[in-house]
Amino acid sequence: MITDPGRLLRRMLDAAIDAALPDKTLPRHLPKPPKGRTIVLGCGKAAGSMAKAVEDHWHGPLEGVVVTRYGYKVPTRRIEVVEAAHPVPDLAGRKAAERILGMVQGLTKDDLVLFLVSGGGSALLSLPAAGITLEDKQAINKALLRSGANIAEMNCVRKHLSAIKGGRLAAAAHPAKVTTLAISDIPGDDPAVIASGPTVADPTTFADARAILEKYRIHEPAAVLAHLRAAAEETPKPGDRRLAHATLHMIAAPQLSLEAAAEAARKAGVTPVILGDAIEGEAREVALVHAGIARQVRRHGQPAKAPCVLLSGGETTVTVRGHGRGGRNAEFALALAIALGGEPGMWAMACDTDGVDGTEDNAGAMVTPDTLARASARGMDAKKMLADNDGYGFFSGIGDLVVTGPTLTNVNDFRAILVL
Repeated sequence: MITDPGRLLRRMLDAAIDAALPDKTLPRHLPKPPKGRTIVLGCGKAAGSMAKAVEDHWHGPLEGVVVTRYGYKVPTRRIEVVEAAHPVPDLAGRKAAERILGMVQGLTKDDLVLFLVSGGGSALLSLPAAGITLEDKQAINKALLRSGANIAEMNCVRKHLSAIKGGRLAAAAHPAKVTTLAISDIPGDDPAVIASGPTVADPTTFADARAILEKYRIHEPAAVLAHLRAAAEETPKPGDRRLAHATLHMIAAPQLSLEAAAEAARKAGVTPVILGDAIEGEAREVALVHAGIARQVRRHGQPAKAPCVLLSGGETTVTVRGHGRGGRNAEFALALAIALGGEPGMWAMACDTDGVDGTEDNAGAMVTPDTLARASARGMDAKKMLADNDGYGFFSGIGDLVVTGPTLTNVNDFRAILVL
């Protein structure tokens, strides 16, 4: 019998995060030291913890710099960890990108660039292409974040506005060997999309980027549109000789974390059902589908009999139309609570595994059978708050935000619906 559903959900979240921590997943993927220099570079929310894992397990000299989100820095000895803004880039991120690009100049075939990449790296490693300002990139990032564009679409645009992404960093490091160690936060685990693939060949084009802005009716800044129309220098494509010595190893991914959460559920006597590790779409619409599956479990014992937990990962989106606070996981949780309507025996948690839901201080939120009743007793209207994109305000008001602090990894969304 499950006596504390909330605690069980938190154990599953912790297991998912633990399975993606660099100190456990990275060491076995380290390459052999080269004859020449070893330069460690990186970007993303896990960049600091990945750099520390390299230092702790590397035998030989090394040097380097990585950039991570403010608050995600960890102590290191030989690899410098700098902090910058996410999800909208800032001057610190641009300066870090300039340094990183500068460090791969003039390398030889005897040198090794060890590149550490994880989710969030696209905003953190921000080096505008010629003719584009940092302010232009900030404006286009904000527009894309509010538009409902998925991560692959956003990163396609970012690659074509960058002097370092879309394989450009690896091309600049030629003829050195480039080994990338990646933590995936991308539905489908496409290496070219993780942090906009600084060391990976890019199959997308300027035309693709223009089509995405047209799709979401983004018509400024003017300099961005002019740059995309000019299409002066494409990103390195598959087969580019400059990337011939570039390899990539995936050290952590959403599916592995979901499997770890599933094992935690089994140990508690709960049947896990993994719905998918690459689920995308509007957060509130994904919530409706999840609610329907949960009811199917409770009423018909399909796809598993209760007690059961439905697990899923991926990255939902939010088309922002209101003025409230909250990320996609709080939006999912609020929409799920409304869809379930206080049905007994339904508990849920939706969190970002990096510890930050959007730009807030919470990882996500918890849903209980009495979520709506407690909110109503406090005078809160759940449907109005969802319309205002105010999931943070809703769950803060009833004390059901999930706060983990920086987790130092990132395999994106974790959703669990416990059916008792």
